[in-house]
Amino acid sequence: MKTTKKLTKGLLADTANLVPAETAPAAAAQSAVEKKDSRLPIDAEARKKNRTLPTPKVLELLKNANPGLFNLAEVVGKWIWVAFRETPAPELRQQLAQIGFHWNRERQAWQHPCGAFRLRGFQDPHEKYESYFPADSRAA
Repeated sequence: MKTTKKLTKGLLADTANLVPAETAPAAAAQSAVEKKDSRLPIDAEARKKNRTLPTPKVLELLKNANPGLFNLAEVVGKWIWVAFRETPAPELRQQLAQIGFHWNRERQAWQHPCGAFRLRGFQDPHEKYESYFPADSRAA
């Protein structure tokens, strides 16, 4: 729908009056202080080392750390993906990060490169690589 009203200087002046000029910097500083890092701590050196481990070692680590996470794991090529229906608890995210997983926002999954670092491709890795759920193959 097209409007016939033009923006006027008065409109901008009215919005500037909502926050007094002397309190604006204080409000910005307060919001910066309130936004602190709420992630649980991890050992960065161990995480870096874990990211170079081969797929079987990572699966073993995952199974020992949390069998529930192992049951969700999917191997895609050499990488391991763990996907959740809802946001996992901070403790689970910490465990995944400690083992060497990172969050992939586009694929909505935690991913571990298992030492096979690659540049991002244009196609779905499921189309290019074999994928399987290791928990299913253990039961068979």
